[in-house]
Amino acid sequence: MGTWALDAFGNDYAMDWAQDLQEYKTLELVETTLDNVIDSTEDELEAPFAAEALAALDVIARLQGRPGAPDPATAEVDEWVAACKKKVTPPLLDKARLAFERILSDASELRQLWQDSEHFADWQADVAHLRARVLGPEAA
Repeated sequence: MGTWALDAFGNDYAMDWAQDLQEYKTLELVETTLDNVIDSTEDELEAPFAAEALAALDVIARLQGRPGAPDPATAEVDEWVAACKKKVTPPLLDKARLAFERILSDASELRQLWQDSEHFADWQADVAHLRARVLGPEAA
């Protein structure tokens, strides 16, 4: 995986996912992406699914008016969010909570890859910050 930053869109999988998002006018891709993580029956959650889910979770945060730091690389995502008139529902937030649990679990390949790097603590902090943006500060 090409990774250049800690944030949700700092890798090839997430940026490819963001390109796909442009084809949608609803939250269908966001929800399907979270379902792929939550409903996976594999013992280990593969890194691409986790990386895409973090991007979907970041979109949920943006839809709630919690975009995080400005980044020119995500301008198209910001435009999509601005054009999307869909509301984040409690069931979608429940899926978000479950997705975070799976991504942060010991059975997550993405977590294991970051754990093997010198940036693991920074990645954990970034995911905790994203979790707070999605689920509220009490969830961090």
